[in-house]
Amino acid sequence: MSNPPVSRPPRAQRPRTPRSPEAKQRQREILHIASDTFAARGYNNASLAEIAEQAGLTQAGVLHYFRSKALLLTSVLELRDQRDIEQQGPTRPEGLDFLRHLVDTTLRNAEREGIVRLYTVLSAESVTDSHPAQDYFRDRYTGLRSFVADALRQACDLPETRTEEADAAANAIIAVMDGLQVQWLLDPEAVDMAASTDLVVTSLLAALAPRKFGPGIPR
Repeated sequence: MSNPPVSRPPRAQRPRTPRSPEAKQRQREILHIASDTFAARGYNNASLAEIAEQAGLTQAGVLHYFRSKALLLTSVLELRDQRDIEQQGPTRPEGLDFLRHLVDTTLRNAEREGIVRLYTVLSAESVTDSHPAQDYFRDRYTGLRSFVADALRQACDLPETRTEEADAAANAIIAVMDGLQVQWLLDPEAVDMAASTDLVVTSLLAALAPRKFGPGIPR
């Protein structure tokens, strides 16, 4: 799913920009190693020492590229978002197309377990005090709620007087998608994320606009 636009942080809060191809490749390797490590152990339990060891560097070597462990985490999350944007294409779909895009996203997620685990672990962990990804996930959910609610309003032709209904339905869709990811990670053979997401979206459309999406009406 897409993210709302985020302003670029000050230079001191951004990774260093490597100049040589070798340094750029090393920075990418660190990002991928950190992504796997955070996904497996969470931010708090993962250490710079183990990330550095897997990368064949010292901790100072990792910090040369990313300045801090917190910056390494936010860089990993930005890389995840960049992959989502590349898969989505240059424009974000709207209305019913966006809701179908959500179902398509669950199909793609079933083929990228590492990214799903990273998101699931870090989003849950971010509710703890002073977690460096807390603002990221708060902004992400705010943006997603807005996107999904707008899509529901457009698809169902809802008037402004029914804004709260669309917002509640958007929260339900996001909650279902996130909850399905947890179940799927624990028992992938028992969970079809796409089928369950499609069922929930279809049911909510029928509830919000029965004349347009009710039983027996082609979609």
